Amino acid sequence: MKLERQIHTLSRLTAAIAALVLMLAAVPAVAQTAGKIAGSAHDFSTQGWSGGQICVVCHTPHNSNTGVTDAPLWNHATTAATFTPYASPTMNATAALGGQPAGTSKLCLSCHDGTIAVDSFGGSSGTTFLSGGVNIGTNLSNDHPISIVYDAALATADGGLNNPAATTVTIGSGARTKTDTIAALLLPGGSVQCASCHDVHNTYVDGGTLLKVTSAGSKICLVCHNK
Repeated sequence: MKLERQIHTLSRLTAAIAALVLMLAAVPAVAQTAGKIAGSAHDFSTQGWSGGQICVVCHTPHNSNTGVTDAPLWNHATTAATFTPYASPTMNATAALGGQPAGTSKLCLSCHDGTIAVDSFGGSSGTTFLSGGVNIGTNLSNDHPISIVYDAALATADGGLNNPAATTVTIGSGARTKTDTIAALLLPGGSVQCASCHDVHNTYVDGGTLLKVTSAGSKICLVCHNK
């Protein structure tokens, strides 16, 4: 009887260890499927001026900027710069605000135009400005047009664009993917914005460039451009 009890106990212990191994093995898989701002290009928690926080640079639960309707509980200073927009004689799109960035793109440019410090948030004026390639500046004439309406009418008028309401796209890579129409996934407010290509929250991205679709083989371009 003693030997039988020992065998039974050993069997239960073996089963428990096996279950634990399976649980631990599943942890990395779960972590890989969840998009994280932590560790991404928009994680400033290691900077002294952030107070060790990530979200506070852009968002706040209290005393937010109610004048910003394109992002919830906005906490960052917004740019007041006048931009030189992209222009082309072959462009059929209608630009908002006389070609000036609007919507979520203006929020992106509130760091990336180089006129507003990254650490200008919570009502404070910062001193840390972006430099290098991430500082786009105020001359957008050599960048992809933003804040332009992209709909079926534009696709028809242009002739080289996919109908955003009827064309599907898969954003992200691996287990972190989502599939829907161009209009649903890439056009906030029905317009081409910075967030059409870039995922600022690192939820559905390809690699470390914050691109929703890979640039390999120009795939991100061919999502919209029918070439």
